[in-house]
Amino acid sequence: MAQRKGLGDLEQQVMEFLWRNGPATGDAVRTAVSKDLTDSTIRTVLRRLEAKQFVKHEMDGRQFIYSSSREPRKVAAEAVRSALRNFCSGSLEELLTGMVDHRVVDSNELRRLAEKIETLEKARNAAKPNRRKS
Repeated sequence: MAQRKGLGDLEQQVMEFLWRNGPATGDAVRTAVSKDLTDSTIRTVLRRLEAKQFVKHEMDGRQFIYSSSREPRKVAAEAVRSALRNFCSGSLEELLTGMVDHRVVDSNELRRLAEKIETLEKARNAAKPNRRKS
């Protein structure tokens, strides 16, 4: 899978608008993000987002209707994967320890997450059909 480039500040604002509001015209995006942007600037940003495969468009008559092509949770997971690779030698433990050390997350929250993960794993395993060896 090709590595995608991250989002710039303006691109992030556009994505947040599309995630919150769903499909929109370029003009609606421009108005929501900043009325000071020109039409050509927002079109350039939307084209870049399409090239990075964050956005897709459909035609409604002569108008482009833009929508997110990726869920925010997936984008976040890819960003974390990139941070792991680039800053933590691929170690999730190193990332989480650093987040606790720098008070991004506290140990109680990590415990709650661990319990939630365990519950999800149990449910996933219970849903799997039993396979017997022949």
